Formats: sequence, structure tokens, C-alpha cells
Amino acid sequence: MSLGEYQSRGGYAGLKKALAMTPEAVITEVKASGLVGRGGAAFPTGIKWEGAAQASGQPKYIVCNADESEPGTFKDRILLEQDPHRTIEGMIIAAHAVGACKGYIYVRGEFPYAFKVMGEALEETRHAGISGKNILGAELDFDIEMRLGAGAYICGEETALLESMEGKRGFPRIKPPFPTTNGLFGKPTVINNVETFCNVPLIIEGGAVAYRKMGTERSSGPKLFCVSGQVEKPGLYEVPFGVTLRHLVFDLAGGLKPGRRLQAVLMGGAAGAFASEKDLDVTLSFEQLSAAGLPLGSGAVMVFDDSADIRDVLKRLAHFFADESCGKCYPCQLGTVYQHAILDRVASGRLIAGDRERLTDVGSTMIDASLCGLGQTAATAMLSAMKLWPEMFDKK
Repeated sequence: MSLGEYQSRGGYAGLKKALAMTPEAVITEVKASGLVGRGGAAFPTGIKWEGAAQASGQPKYIVCNADESEPGTFKDRILLEQDPHRTIEGMIIAAHAVGACKGYIYVRGEFPYAFKVMGEALEETRHAGISGKNILGAELDFDIEMRLGAGAYICGEETALLESMEGKRGFPRIKPPFPTTNGLFGKPTVINNVETFCNVPLIIEGGAVAYRKMGTERSSGPKLFCVSGQVEKPGLYEVPFGVTLRHLVFDLAGGLKPGRRLQAVLMGGAAGAFASEKDLDVTLSFEQLSAAGLPLGSGAVMVFDDSADIRDVLKRLAHFFADESCGKCYPCQLGTVYQHAILDRVASGRLIAGDRERLTDVGSTMIDASLCGLGQTAATAMLSAMKLWPEMFDKK
């Protein structure tokens, strides 16, 4: 969508309104909206912005995490390619709120078209006075640069992304300190993902009260869900928090292929957990999914009917994590390899005595002792599968 098209649909109205507000008022509005990060961690956005605004040190940075690498997730890529100015508008509002003068968009290496589209959109904003010096006649100076990743899943973790941007290997940092005080180049930094920034103009333009009318009391606003797998209409669906999983899979995505029955739904992508038919009427909200032991994650919903070989699915997930582990911490470096070896035996029917216990032990150790979210969630799908299909892990 070009700048002209975006503005004809009300684009940058939120930014104009934000620039007429004090930075503190913008942060208050974002906090009141209940917006939390849409990348999986679900940290309150307004609190993050407030921390960076109050942190000492200049310059301050706004970083957009567009390193969308979670298997089954494709929402951010579509937002970048089809609605690039919404991300830019959200970032500029964030810059006004926290006092930042520089921004970066870090795009996954496998998204060259999205990188191109965003770069062209940024050029449009510079020529129109929407980014750069004295934005829209205000005192705000803020420009955005593009950065292209090299295809490392670990760089979706915010501190590994910052290390990569600084020209180092993408290893996660030990936290604290957090990016809000010690982020890019050691300076206060706000880092949010694409979908999170895209919600900000909506909040500012319409107000937090109107935004909270969408969704549930504890899960406000709309949410993008990436539905893939063995359904009639895989795709990207935007719904308010609070609709059921059944509505998403069967009403919107068309349900299963003729003659098939549901075997499982992997919620949250590779780092998620399996839901079964009994979970179809769980509402898609943080509180309801948490109560059901299911993660919302980044919004990936992968559907498997009764023709799918779950053993092979688990083996592939385990291979993914073993291949993508950065190796900085031993629980993840060794645990993902051991996990893959065990699940390879499960898939080929070569289980040996004690494999169930070993898989449980390895998974628990990674969850408790890994440095970052990769290792902490690498066993989530495997452990949930052990509860749903315990017979799969018994030596015949």
C-alpha cells in the first residue's frame, strides 16, 4: 500500500494526534489500552515504553523486530508487505513517547520482498516530511534504517537481535539489564514486533476505551492468527480476543478436508503445545488458553487431521530446535540434540528402555536452565504430546 493509499484510509491520523499530546499522555493511553507484545512474550507495551522513557542516557532507540522465524507464523511478513506504513506510524509514535531519535527495522533474511517494500515506504515518508527532521512540522526528529538478518531463528530473541545489529554473533544476553535501560549500543531501547507497532495507531486514534471494547477484559484488542495445515482455507485471520478455537478453525478456516477428523492443533508454532478436540471451545485469550495449559505464542495455529503422523511432526520440530540452537548455553545446546535423537527413535519405532524418562528429564532441564526463550520452549510441544499420546512413547 502506497503512502497516498494509506493516508486516504486515515493513515497517520494517529501520529498527528500523538504529536499534539505530551509523551507522557501517549504512554498513559497505551498503558490504558492493555496492549501487550504480539510476538509471544506478551509483555505490557506501555510499561516497556515507560521504562525506556524514564531511563537515563541518550540517544534512545526504537527497534522493530521483524525477524519472524517461528514455524507456522507469517503475519508480520504480510503486514510488512501489504501495509508497511502502519508499522512506520507505530514506530514514530513510540519515538515521540520515549524521546528516541533513531529507529531500525530488523527484517528476517528470508524476506527480501518485505525488506524492499519497507525501504520504499520509508523513502516515501522522508519525502513527505513524515520521518526525518521536524516530523509533520513538530519538533520531533526521527529517522528509520533497515537491517536485514542472516536467517538465524535465535535473532528473533530481542537481545540476540540487538547483538546482531551491533555486528556481533546473534547470542542472547543475560538479563537483567533489560533493553529498556541497556539496549542497542548500551542505550535505552524499545523493541517491539511488527504486529505490536501496528496496533499503536489504532489505539491513539480511537482511544484506549474504544480499543478495550474489542477482546476480553484481560486480553484487549484484535489479534492476528496464522492458520495452516490440513484445513480447507489456510491463511491469516484477524479476530478480537475471545472467539473460540472452534470458530477460527471450522468457521473461518473452513474446517478439515472431507472425511477427515481432527487429531490435534499445535498452538503457538514450534515452541507451542498441542490442543485436542476437547479444547476447541476454549476462547482465544491469554487467560483462557493459560488455564487450558496452552500458549498463545505468536498466533500460529497448525492443524493436523487423522492422516498426519505426529511422530514425524515431533521429529521435525526437534530437528529444527537442534539446528537453530545458538550453542551459548549448555542446557539448550546439548538438550536439543538429545531431544532430537530420542524423537528420531520414536518416529522410527526404535525406542529403547528409559526413553520416556530421558525425554522428560531433558525437556524439564531445558525449561528450567536455558538462557533464553529458545531453550525454554524447545520441549513444550514434545512434553504436551507425551500427555496426549502416552502410548507413543512406550517401548513396544
